[in-house]
Order: sequence, then C-alpha cells, then structure tokens
Amino acid sequence: MHIPDSFMPLSQALIYWAIAIPFIIMSLRWARKEMDDMKNPILAALAAGIFAIQALNIPIGMGTSGHMVGATLVAIVLGSPWAGLLVLTLVLIVQGFVFGDGGVTVMGANIINMGLISGFVGYYTFVGLKKRVSMSIAAFVGAWLGLFVSSLATAVELWLAGTFPLVPGLMAMGTFHFIIGIVGEGLITTIALSAIARSRPDLLSDIVKDIHGGAEA
Repeated sequence: MHIPDSFMPLSQALIYWAIAIPFIIMSLRWARKEMDDMKNPILAALAAGIFAIQALNIPIGMGTSGHMVGATLVAIVLGSPWAGLLVLTLVLIVQGFVFGDGGVTVMGANIINMGLISGFVGYYTFVGLKKRVSMSIAAFVGAWLGLFVSSLATAVELWLAGTFPLVPGLMAMGTFHFIIGIVGEGLITTIALSAIARSRPDLLSDIVKDIHGGAEA
C-alpha cells in the first residue's frame, strides 16, 4: 500500500499531490474547529497505534506488500473522516521522511489511498449501516471496505504509472487486502471500538455513543 518513489513517474506523482493538498488543508481546518484537550490525546494514541499496525507488512508480489491502514477506526472514534485523513497524513509523513517507508514524491498518492479513500469509504459505510445492524458489524464492514477499495485504487494508480498490468495488479492487491481486511482491519477496528465503548464511552464521538447507548437500551 505504501507506493515507493520508483513506482511512479514524477509527473503523475505531482498530480496526486495537487489532489491531496486541498483535502489535507480541509482536514486541518476540521482539526482547528473540532479538536480540544480531550480529543488531542486520543488522536495521538490512535496515530501511534496505526504506526505500529502498519509495520506488519505481508509481501504480495511484484515489489508490493499489504498491511492494515486504520483510517476508518480514527474516523469513527473521532466522528469525522477528516480525522482519519489527518492522522494518516501525519503517519505517512513520519514514515516517509524518517523511516523511508513509502516514497516522498508519491506521498500525495499514498495519502489519497490510505487517508482519503479508506477513511471516507469506511466511515460513510459505517454511517450507512449503523441503523440497520449492530455497531460491531457496521464498523467491521466499514473498515474492511475502506481497506479493500483503497487497495484497488492503488493497483489502478500503479497500472497508470506503468508499474504492472491492471488485471494482475487488481487480483494481487484485491485478493490479499480482501483477506487482510477480514482478519486484520475489520477485526481490530471492531475490537478496539467495542473496548473503548465499554471502558471509556466518553471518548467516543456522538454518533458512536448513540449506537452504543441504543444497544444497551
């Protein structure tokens, strides 16, 4: 999921940066408006957790690897997909500049895939399902789908970059992240959200509090 610099021409990488920057700015505006002394430690803890889970990479082939993302969990806990985008942006900056995990020139594409696509797809899937199924199922499906769709987007971008053919890329990225989404992303998101809802429901966004309260009622 972390596209390295050598996998994409600079001309294409700059296009993804141009797309990503306005969304990053909007996530910063969200943070200035919504973040407070209670939410800041939560955001920092989630960022640290995401940094850790993304260190678990599974080789896929063709020079790529798969791993969990975590944007949906952040978005659900803090009640906005902008939170997921902001946290993934911060994580990717540290990974790229400090640890060399993922490229710097292609960081815009990585932010779009893991922060924007995964976070927004996962969060709004959760919102769409929350009144029809339990909180755990809605969170599981949202996290799984967010990861899966972002992996397909990555495959398409690498095909456009001429890195590998479209169908083998979609098959490799899609198959592995389909599985990772079930045994990793979806499961961890559900467990973490349920644990927070039981122990510290005051830390959750209103949308999750309503669900949790309704379930208890």
